[in-house]
Amino acid sequence: MTDDPTPEPGAELNQALEPVFEDIEEGLLSQGFVLRRSAEIRPLLENFGLKDWESFAASWSRLGLDRYMADGGRYRRRRYATYSMRPGHLVRKRHQPHYQSRDYNLLNGGIERWFRPMEDAMAAHPAMIAILRAFGTLAHDLTDKSERPENWHVEVHQFRIEAQPDQSGQPTPEGMHRDGVDWVMVLMVARQNVQSGVTTIHNAQREEVGSFTLENPLDAAIVDDHRVYHGVTAVEPIDPAKPAYRDVLVVTLRHE
Repeated sequence: MTDDPTPEPGAELNQALEPVFEDIEEGLLSQGFVLRRSAEIRPLLENFGLKDWESFAASWSRLGLDRYMADGGRYRRRRYATYSMRPGHLVRKRHQPHYQSRDYNLLNGGIERWFRPMEDAMAAHPAMIAILRAFGTLAHDLTDKSERPENWHVEVHQFRIEAQPDQSGQPTPEGMHRDGVDWVMVLMVARQNVQSGVTTIHNAQREEVGSFTLENPLDAAIVDDHRVYHGVTAVEPIDPAKPAYRDVLVVTLRHE
């Protein structure tokens, strides 16, 4: 992937969208998390180049089974990619394992987990690039100049959580947690025949400070991973006779 032509984060932000972007930044600064619905997120992402969302979302039907679930569950499918990003520059890295220490993921941490790579066409898809450019601009703006990294290490996770009549799907089987990064974005892709899947946000004392459900494509939750914990309740099928799943894109940024 070649350099992103954007000269500086936010340089192309439509003036009409600046108040929306600033409101997101203010929310993150004041409380450590924000929920924004698709009506606000879609025009922001379109400003950064979002196109052909439907073909991007369709790729969730081609994920691989997560075989690293320590609880024995077979309800999670995923693909994975990593990038290096700085203003005007975005490069996909060589495929690598995902690693979390057990300090952050007591259930599945402590080992290298090799997931299927994100398809090349999806990793370079206009929707993916727009999401990374927008999220990168937020991180750049919200990080003090003295602490901004030369490059952000970006991890991208495509998740499908399947709910069965005899087994709930666990979006966060590790429970309330932090990811061990700087910033986390969770973007809704699709909900099909599922109920629940409520996101909860907790402060440093693990007290609940927010609760909401990502319902429609492009609903987004963004969290400051240093300040809050997050978790999601299990999803269950509404009609047990039909396929039931929750698709999300999770993007994390940390200092490279």
